[in-house]
Formats: sequence, C-alpha cells, structure tokens
Amino acid sequence: MMMDEICQKLLDNIKNAISETVSGKKIGIAYSGGVDSTLISKICSDMDYDITLLTIGFPESHDILFAKQVNEFLKYPHHVLEIDSETFPTVSSKINQTIQTENLSWNENSIAFYYVSKLAQSLSLDTVITANGIDELFCGYNAYREAFSEGESKIHQVMNEKLENELKMMKAVNLVASEFGVTILQPLLHSKFIDYAKTIPISEKIHDSEDLYRKHIIRKLASQINVPEISCTKRKKALQYGSKIHKALLKTR
Repeated sequence: MMMDEICQKLLDNIKNAISETVSGKKIGIAYSGGVDSTLISKICSDMDYDITLLTIGFPESHDILFAKQVNEFLKYPHHVLEIDSETFPTVSSKINQTIQTENLSWNENSIAFYYVSKLAQSLSLDTVITANGIDELFCGYNAYREAFSEGESKIHQVMNEKLENELKMMKAVNLVASEFGVTILQPLLHSKFIDYAKTIPISEKIHDSEDLYRKHIIRKLASQINVPEISCTKRKKALQYGSKIHKALLKTR
C-alpha cells in the first residue's frame, strides 16, 4: 500500500520527535493496547529501539485484557503489573501529598505512572515512553466534538488549553516516577512536533460534532504501518478508566 504524503510526513515527524527525545535504546513503553500506545510502540520497534511494553491496571481491567490481546499480534516483550486493591488507598494518598493538587485527572494519571514506574524499575528500565500528546493534538477528546460547531478557532483554543494542562501534568507525573529512578518521556509533546501537528488540517483529525472516533490521520497511519486492526479501529477509554484507577480512587474519597 502506498503511503500518502500526509501520512508519510506525519511518520517522519514522529520519528524525528522520538530521536530528539529518547537517547537510550533500551526503553519501556506505557502500553494499553490502544491506537496511540500501539502506534508509538510499533514505530519505536521499527526504529530498532529495544522496547518492553508495560501495562498496569486492576486485575481483569480492560487495559490489561486488551493489551494482551493486541500483543498476540505484535509479540513484543510485555510485562503486566496488577494493582493491589489493599494497598491502593495508601499509594493514592501518598501521591496526592506528593503532587499537592486536588485535580482528579492529575492524581489518576500520577497514580497510573507510579505503577508503570514501579514495573519499569523491577525490569531495570529507567526510561519509559508514552503517547501523551496524541489526544490533545489530534482531537481525541469529546471536548473537540463539543467545540466543533464553534469553528476551528474554538478547536485550536481547546487544543492549546489541553496541551498546557498536559505539559504541566507530566511534570507532576515525573515527580512521582523519580521515586523509582525512572524518567517518563513524551516525544509527541516535543515543541517541534506540536508545531508540526498544528499544521495538519482539522478535517484529518475530526469530521463533525457527531464524530465518535476522531484521530483519523493517526488511525490511518497506524493501519499503514501494520498496527493490528483491532487497535486501529477500537474506541478506547483513557488510562485512568481502562485501568479502573478512576473507579478505585473515587471509592477512597
């Protein structure tokens, strides 16, 4: 299949962002089986990084089951950490004290990456790559559907707000990860990649206010580089929901 020009340019820019962000060759990848984390895993593997997929969640959570299902096709090294419900309240309380915010999403993501970092440390990995940035830059959130009727300027406003929040949140995430001597890297939040991604037409990202899939150019690229179809086409919940961390954290409040 011939890769069209926009997909090829997107692929080249993702590779450049990875090269400029990731120095070591032995890396973990925060992995849920969704199109974002599978795309970045496939690209890193194709670039000859020595990758290990890292999946966390409560037992029988969607992310653990789906990540295993997708990796039956990929066959990459894959490790899973199941969250212990007995110790979870202690961990969540400690993280809340560490990052000092009542922002629920920040706490949920920091908890998730606490466990990802713990898993990475147990495997002697000190660098973990994430796909953070794709949902922000390629209209992955429902907020983009709600903004669609107000035009592209509103969509870009939402995008800038989401990016600002994500960049700040990942600093909190790295504060938590540092306990394990692990650095969490987000190549797709690199300033050069952000500038490039904003030049991609909105029509390649979201079609209308009823568009439940979104991220169309990302799904198209994933398909063209042989990411398993179940990952390319699946609508998947965010990390804190797919891992059941959101549900567990609400119970502790």
